Amino acid sequence: MSEPIVIVGAGQAGIKAAETLRLKSYESDILLIGEEKWPPYQRPPLSKAYLKGELSEDRLLLKAADYYDKARVALTTGSRVAAIDPVGHQLTFTDGRTQSWSKLLLTTGTRARTLPLTGGDLEGVFSLRGIDDTKRIGLALEAAQSVAIIGGGYIGMEFAAVVRSLGKQVTVIEAQDRILKRSVAPEISSFFQDLHASHGVRLALGEGVNRIVGADRAEGVELASGEMVAADLVLVAAGAVPVTELAEAAGIAVERGIVVDEACRTSAPDIFAAGDCTVFPSRRYGRRIGLESVQNASDQGKAAALSMLGEQTIYDPVPWFWSDQYDVKLQIAGLSAGYDRTELVGEPGEGRFALRYFAGDTLLAVDAVNDPRSHMMARKEIAVRDHALAA
Repeated sequence: MSEPIVIVGAGQAGIKAAETLRLKSYESDILLIGEEKWPPYQRPPLSKAYLKGELSEDRLLLKAADYYDKARVALTTGSRVAAIDPVGHQLTFTDGRTQSWSKLLLTTGTRARTLPLTGGDLEGVFSLRGIDDTKRIGLALEAAQSVAIIGGGYIGMEFAAVVRSLGKQVTVIEAQDRILKRSVAPEISSFFQDLHASHGVRLALGEGVNRIVGADRAEGVELASGEMVAADLVLVAAGAVPVTELAEAAGIAVERGIVVDEACRTSAPDIFAAGDCTVFPSRRYGRRIGLESVQNASDQGKAAALSMLGEQTIYDPVPWFWSDQYDVKLQIAGLSAGYDRTELVGEPGEGRFALRYFAGDTLLAVDAVNDPRSHMMARKEIAVRDHALAA
């Protein structure tokens, strides 16, 4: 009997790969290994509906509890891989167990970025990446009156919207001169800054952080300017970093993420990678890109499964993302990096509009605010354009 396909990382990409293998009639064993105690679950609701208590844990799960037995997927949770032997085709776990494999798929995802802040280890200081993080934050929020969020990216701003809706005082501290600066144009930042301000969120922009202040637990955040922001709960929302240590230690090429080709193959034979932990070549953008999104995790997980089965695969998606803040949905199609002009469609003051990003005459991306039709049309437009260029 042949050795199993082993998938390290029980998230969106990992479960999609396992599902695809079975749908394509792969009959040998599949092992899905997760470090968390939870079976595969959705992450986007953690900073929104789940945090607010509007979504139960069972509805977070990507598959029903009986799926794994029915699909003959051996799911192991709470288990950590310590090392990969690419030559011997073997994994070693932290408890000393070993596991052989015929093909290995790494879907290790990302972890929350940490900041070297004095006071970062105080009680009441959190990051948000998994279910357990959200549960701890939810309990702390019950007693908290004032919340400081370090980082004005998507997680930080989504968290701000939820916490403000619970009636807490909220301050967002962002080192850049506007929120969401790394991913959107000033017009979009301005819209969301006005939105949060209208809900009573204080935005401390262009501000660094000296330290988190407190004796046994957080009491506030001292800004670089010397100002003290009172807070009995602090969320560090400084982005995420790909989990690549296993791959790197095994001699697999890593460059910001695990490097894969268009077929999700790493630099080591029979080892593949998919999802947030990877960087891959994009023909449409002419460079290696990494995407942290549900779309990428699911689609690349499927592509990796097909590639492991020997099917010819070229993974080069039109990226898309979304963010929910209050009653506003931002949907993004494409990547705007390198744009030299924008085109506004609609009126931001009416709460529904789209911003189109161009490099010369080439449409790169579209940000749609409460405008799902513009979003869907943009995804089609970018895909059709790239198909025509390829032809």
